[in-house]
Amino acid sequence: MNEKGNGVRIGIDLGGTKTEVIALGDGGGELFRQRVATPRGDYAGTVETIAGLVEQAERHTGRKGSVGVGIPGTLSPFTGLVKNANSVWLNGKALDKDLAARLQREVRLANDANCLAVSEATDGAAAGEHLVFAVIVGTGCGSGIAIDGRVHAGGNGIAGEWGHNPLPWLDREEESFRDDVPCYCGKPGCIETFISGTGFETDYARLSGQKRKGAEIIALAQQGDGMAEQAMANYERRMAKALAHVINIIDPDVVVLGGGMSNVERLYQTVPGLIAPWTFGGECRTPLRKALHGDSSGVRGAAWLWPA
Repeated sequence: MNEKGNGVRIGIDLGGTKTEVIALGDGGGELFRQRVATPRGDYAGTVETIAGLVEQAERHTGRKGSVGVGIPGTLSPFTGLVKNANSVWLNGKALDKDLAARLQREVRLANDANCLAVSEATDGAAAGEHLVFAVIVGTGCGSGIAIDGRVHAGGNGIAGEWGHNPLPWLDREEESFRDDVPCYCGKPGCIETFISGTGFETDYARLSGQKRKGAEIIALAQQGDGMAEQAMANYERRMAKALAHVINIIDPDVVVLGGGMSNVERLYQTVPGLIAPWTFGGECRTPLRKALHGDSSGVRGAAWLWPA
């Protein structure tokens, strides 16, 4: 494939099990994509895997590109080292500098949820919007902020770490959930424990006494199963409260959902109407949209860390 122009942006999405590369042309058209297994627990192997994917993209396109990398963590602005990564072998490492040395050019790193926000703000579900709040609701729960299409990481490098704030306005059942379901970060009642896909499955198991995958629970709810429907209603109410908390603070122009739970279409009909009662003043018309680029948003956003 060819695209008019000479520019190429290379993005890497470094996941816990898979690492993906994409090369985008001048207008955002996809020129190359490849996915390989992540060498778990092997930092030197991870650096070499990323470098190898960049080199593959450049051989395929015949162009040297800028490189952006989305990671499941962030760079500390104080030490320059990776922190908060659930791919723990990255923590404490100068990943951007090591990649820059290996590739002989500057490399930009950002949290994977921030890459989602940048992607959707650039040419996705929130294209052209000033302030975008993007949420990944999958195995875990993360979020990112883009302002005018650029990452907003904050002075501590943790802007958008919404999943590790407590769910607000707990009811009695949520207090019980908080006390019984710990978060891996060590703090009680994190939003992630409630509205990740894992949290959704945990809630259903608490209600029904049965363990099922999220897709099974959603299918049961569609068939009229009472326990599955209760789990869905709980999930929707909790997401609404958690998003109202964000809207009260930064009042984004658009909220975009990515990750596995973003594919539950009923959320876009039910959750917006549930948010307003929890916002200050009781008014809210903030659009809630599904990520246009789906699973590709993270890797596309990494490429867009180098704007035009």
